Amino acid sequence: MKNVKRFAALLLSAVLVTACVACGNDAESSEASGNAESSGEVSNESSEESSEAADGSSETSDESSEASDESGESSEEASGAEGEASGEVMSYADYMAAELDTQVVVETYVQAKQSWWEDKATLYTQDQDGGYFVYNMACSEEDYAKLTPGTKIKVTGFKGEWSGEIEIMDATFEFVEGGDTFVAEPKDVTAFLGKDELVDYQNQFVSFKGMTVEASTGDAAYLYNWDGSGAEGDDLYFNVSLDGQTYTFTVESYLCDKDSEVYAAVKALNIGDKIDMEGFLYWYEGVNPHITSVTAAQ
Repeated sequence: MKNVKRFAALLLSAVLVTACVACGNDAESSEASGNAESSGEVSNESSEESSEAADGSSETSDESSEASDESGESSEEASGAEGEASGEVMSYADYMAAELDTQVVVETYVQAKQSWWEDKATLYTQDQDGGYFVYNMACSEEDYAKLTPGTKIKVTGFKGEWSGEIEIMDATFEFVEGGDTFVAEPKDVTAFLGKDELVDYQNQFVSFKGMTVEASTGDAAYLYNWDGSGAEGDDLYFNVSLDGQTYTFTVESYLCDKDSEVYAAVKALNIGDKIDMEGFLYWYEGVNPHITSVTAAQ
């Protein structure tokens, strides 16, 4: 009986020990679970803070982008203002003072049409203050027909220079609606031949008085092309003198073709003739007038 009780007591003790061990494991599991939950909360808080930081960075990026856009708009506005300023009509003095290869805008009057080819026109134009040579300006054939002497146009292009000739290149134009008209009278520049002041009249309609025809080569009073290599219909070159100085003048065949009066007049010249001339003061390595009229000296 004692042995039975001892065995029952031992069995009861074993059961109690097992129960205690189980309770301890449950407590540890509970603590571990609590720690895990705590870690999850910390992780969630960290994730939320990272998300907030990312949102803040995104807002900063958006602000920077907005600032960049505003800067770009300011830059475009400034550029537009410069473009508008560059479109202002210039006086002749401002045009001559402008740097080469810069944009120029002038209002001027057609004096003569030199040529039209593949929607490009070359003109002599002038206002009351000076002359402009407009080279290869964009122009339809229909508009070219409307460019009669005296017509006022607004020309936008770039100031260029070729062998001393100042010109407006890569130009466009528009008719000045309701504009006045102007056809220049020839300016007598005979006294300026051989002097620096002559270039001040470049591209203007000018005249030369009482000049003497000189030989161009041998006993010929003129040449086809500058070196005599041309034929009927090409430019005519002829020499004239004043006060012992000889100058070469030209009948430019695009400006005055072989059927023009001046072309025939130059072909009829004799060495020693005294003549008066009118034309445009073109420049090529020095004065090289494009003559439009030749008559006997008065």
